[in-house]
Parts: sequence; C-alpha cells; structure tokens
Amino acid sequence: MAGRPWSVARAIAAGLIVGVLAAARPCRGEEPPAFSGPQAMRYLEAICELGPRPSGSAAMTRQRELLAKHFRAAGGTVSGQAFQIRDRRTGAAVHMENLIVTWHPDRRERVLIGAHYDTRPFPDRDPVDPRGRFVGANDGASGVAVLMELARFMPALPGPVGVDFVLFDAEEYVVAPRDPYCLGSTFFARQYAAEQDGGRATHRYRAGVILDMVADRDLEIWQERHSIEWPDTRPVVDSIWAVATRLGVRQFVPRPKHTVEDDHVPLRMIGRIPTCDVIDFDYPHWHTTADTPANCAPESLGAVGKVMLEWLREQR
Repeated sequence: MAGRPWSVARAIAAGLIVGVLAAARPCRGEEPPAFSGPQAMRYLEAICELGPRPSGSAAMTRQRELLAKHFRAAGGTVSGQAFQIRDRRTGAAVHMENLIVTWHPDRRERVLIGAHYDTRPFPDRDPVDPRGRFVGANDGASGVAVLMELARFMPALPGPVGVDFVLFDAEEYVVAPRDPYCLGSTFFARQYAAEQDGGRATHRYRAGVILDMVADRDLEIWQERHSIEWPDTRPVVDSIWAVATRLGVRQFVPRPKHTVEDDHVPLRMIGRIPTCDVIDFDYPHWHTTADTPANCAPESLGAVGKVMLEWLREQR
C-alpha cells in the first residue's frame, strides 16, 4: 500500500517527540528518565511495517532514510559508510551502507553499540515455506529498536566517553550455504583498523557491544562464548552482567552457553575493538516466517535497554 511508509514515518516521529521531551535532564534529586520498552516495541513494529529489508532492496533504502531522520532529530550526527558487493546469483552490483550515529564527537575515548539492520533474504529454516516472507522482527529490527529508544538519552549522557551507534548492513545477505556473513561489520572493522594503523584516527573505541535478537518473549541472554573467552572482551561482559544483576534484570543469565559468529567477531578480530555479543540464541522462530512482532515483547526490549542505558551512564 502506498500510504504505509507515511504511517511508519508518523509513528517514528511521534515516538521521538514524546521521547525527547521525557529525556530532558531531570531536576536535582529526581530519578533519571527510564528506558521505555513499549516505545521500543512501537519502533520495532514500525520497522516491520516496511516489510522484508534485505540489503540492496527498496525497503532497506526506505528504512535507512527513516533511521537517519530519526537519529538526526534526536541530536545525533549521522553518516553513511557505503560499499558494494556482487550478487552471487546474478553478478549485479548491490549497494550496501552502514549507518554511523555519533554522539558527543568531541570525546576521543568512545564505545560502540551496534546492531545489524538488514533482514535475511529468505526464511530458510521455515519447515513449511523456506522461500516465504521474512520481516525479521527479532532478527533485524530488535537491536535497531533499542538504539532508536536509547537515542533520546544520548545528548544528556554524562561523563568523558562518547558513543557511536553503528547499524550494520549485510550481516546476513546469504542466499547460498557458502555465502559470507557480517559484510558490513567486516568493512567497518577494516576501515577502522586502517585509520588506527595509518595514524589517521580521530578516536579510539575502548569497547563495543552488539545487540542481536533481544526481543524474544521468553528472553534469556546467556553469555556468548567468544565474548567471555577473549581476554580483552571478558571485562566488557562482566561489566554489563554486573549492571543487570544490580538492577535485578533476570533475563541476563551470568553463565556461558552458545558460540555465535556475529558482528562482534570482525570488530574484535579485524578492528581490534573488544566487542561482546548480547544475544538470545534460543529464539524458536529464528529464520522462519514466524519471526514477527507477535513473537516479540516490550518487556524484553525494556530489560535490554534498561541495562544498556545504565551501562553507558557508568562509563568513566
């Protein structure tokens, strides 16, 4: 329907206006504003209204435009990091573009919070329709929705540490078994490493966090094994789970479980950024047509957003 993108834009704009007003600095003695799981859920639903968003698609372009507008309106500086690949099926060039949202650019010491914003071309694990419609509510929209809600808190973020949100394209532009994953984060990591090695760096990432599949109704975020086995990323994991424990957020389970090949791998292995993966890898609707907003929950988004906001506020 031609009118649908406008309804998405209105939903995002309305949430931003309310959020910015609510996130103004509290008066002395007042509690700081809280992350809203329901608002993050509305963002997730609005993104999914765009439909499937695989890399290079018109829906991905529309999503990128809406997100850039959202983050700029919240006070962030938004830049694109474009690259392209050849489609393995047709040989045609496919436009890819990471989105980088910078908060407090004057702060040289920074942290990176990332999420992929593309959707898999097909729900290939679906037992009935493996070439059906895949909107990626949890696997594609959930991390983005958390960042959209976090945006309203970033202008007033205290301390000496700056923050970059990075939305990675082509995390799973996969149409055949041997196709590579994490193309956007790999490109980003190579560019960052080249700047560091070439003496052109204007900033340094002290840590990174990837948010992926964080909206499952039955959310359990165990510690990803790469993240705790790498000696430089273990302190990042420990600090996040310590915040969750202190806040009483039980969805963060302080024990290891899965080993996941996600965007944190190239960031750490190529970019040398100590990056951990915050992911619920037990989602039953992973890569199926049932990965829809109906199987996501505002309480789950709220739990993750609450922990990440407090963790960012504590960076010193």
